[in-house]
Amino acid sequence: MRKFLCIALLLNISFCLHAQDETVKKLQADADRKITKDPGDTTKKTWKTGGVFNLNIAQGSLSNWSAGGDKFSLALNSLLSAYAFYEKGKHHWDNTLDLNLGYMNTTSLGTRKNDDRIDLVSKYAYDIGKKWDAGVLFNFRSQMLKGYDYTDSSRTLTSQFLSPAYVLLSPGVTYKPTKDFSIFVSPVTARWTVVMNDSLSSRGAYGVDTGKHVKTEFGAFATLNFFKEFSKSISFKSRADFYSNYLENPQNIDVYWTNLLTMKLGKLFAINYALDLIYDDDARLFGPDGQSARPQIRSMLGIGLSYRFSNR
Repeated sequence: MRKFLCIALLLNISFCLHAQDETVKKLQADADRKITKDPGDTTKKTWKTGGVFNLNIAQGSLSNWSAGGDKFSLALNSLLSAYAFYEKGKHHWDNTLDLNLGYMNTTSLGTRKNDDRIDLVSKYAYDIGKKWDAGVLFNFRSQMLKGYDYTDSSRTLTSQFLSPAYVLLSPGVTYKPTKDFSIFVSPVTARWTVVMNDSLSSRGAYGVDTGKHVKTEFGAFATLNFFKEFSKSISFKSRADFYSNYLENPQNIDVYWTNLLTMKLGKLFAINYALDLIYDDDARLFGPDGQSARPQIRSMLGIGLSYRFSNR
């Protein structure tokens, strides 16, 4: 009898160990199992986010160079262009942010800023047709650091953060004939020009009344946007804004036009060419007397690091 009980006990222990071993193996298999999306799940992401960061560096040096030039030069330019797009049903909320900052240093001129921009665009819209939507557009433009107008012997402050800054609020309609091109038009747009720096506001810079910090305008606004990917490595983006102030010289239309051509060289490098044109009738800082408005043009070619990111 005792011998029989020992045999039964050994068989029970063996069975328990075998069952436990099978349980452990099943848990390990479940842990290693890869989870894949159901092919039948076609739910679209409500938010799409991403952007690109570019960093361009150029350096040069001369020694006993008969043609002349600066002994040393260094240019550093950066660009961060980010987006956040929301879409649900007929509702759309598009947000873009462009940040540019660049500096150059030469032996003859020292260190100077050669690029500086903050440009935020936010637009909510509701589809009212196959190629039309209606909504409200908000735009904020300024710069981050102080900027100067240089002469041979001195420099004069021309800008800094919020001096100037442009704030625009524009209800209107958008027509999008193709996926690459769109036109937004508004006949009722409010725009505020902000000059918070006391020395600039005391000179009535950028059209504000002398000693004032904010100028309010009411007029018409239109913006044209174009983006095209010609291939996986070449893309072109262009935006042109037009504004007419009903209250003062409506025939003098302000223009803000930016262009960016990008050619990728592998995963981490790219060639970028940017061309910007600005005409603001209230930016009377030019000419022999410093009281004239003129087209402002910026052209920049750079080769450097380029990193793209997104949640797609």
